[in-house]
Amino acid sequence: MIITCGKMSHMKNLLALVAPLALVIALTLTGCGASTTPNAAPSTGTEVEVEVPKEEAPAGDSFVDGVLTTSDVTIRVTDSRVIPVGEVGNEYGDVPVLAIWYDITNLGTSDREISPMEFIFSFEAFQDTDPNRENTLDVASLPDDAFLETQTENIKAGGTVANAIAYSLDDTTTPVELVAGRMGDEIGRMTFNLS
Repeated sequence: MIITCGKMSHMKNLLALVAPLALVIALTLTGCGASTTPNAAPSTGTEVEVEVPKEEAPAGDSFVDGVLTTSDVTIRVTDSRVIPVGEVGNEYGDVPVLAIWYDITNLGTSDREISPMEFIFSFEAFQDTDPNRENTLDVASLPDDAFLETQTENIKAGGTVANAIAYSLDDTTTPVELVAGRMGDEIGRMTFNLS
C-alpha cells in the first residue's frame, strides 16, 4: 500500500489530536478507579485496602433515650403505638402504621425556620423485612388530628411544640429502627418492638 505525503500528514494531525484526548481519559478513569475501588491490587501484587472516611455527626449531637439533641433543636419521643387499619389515626390507610408522638424545641441558635416537620429531616425508620436491602418505611398520614393546623408552623426561639408522625409498616411483628441523622450521618437509633 502506498501512502502519499498528503495523507500521511492528515494521519499525523489526527493522531496528534486523538493521543492527548486518550491520555486525559485514561488518567481520569485511573483517578476515579483509585478512589472508589475498596480492594485495588497494585502492580506489585500486594492487596491494598483503601478506606473512605465516613463523615461523622457534628460534635455534641446525640440521640439517647429517645431524645435527639442537635445544635439547633431538641426532639423528644413522648409516645408510640401501632394503629391498625381503620382505627382512629389510620382511618384511610391500607396497612398498619407505627405512630410516634414527640415534642420539638427550637433552641434559638440558628436563624433558620424550624417547624414540627423537622422530624422528617432528622429521622428515618427501617423495618428489617428484606434479606437483600435496607427497608426504609414510608411516612404515612398524620395520625393525630390535633396537629392538622400546627404541624408546619414555625416554632419561636426557645419554644416547644408537640406533633406526631406515622410510618407505614410491612408487618406488625418485626421491630422498627428509628435512626437519627442528617445527610447519611447517623447520630443514634431507637428500637420499637411492635409485639
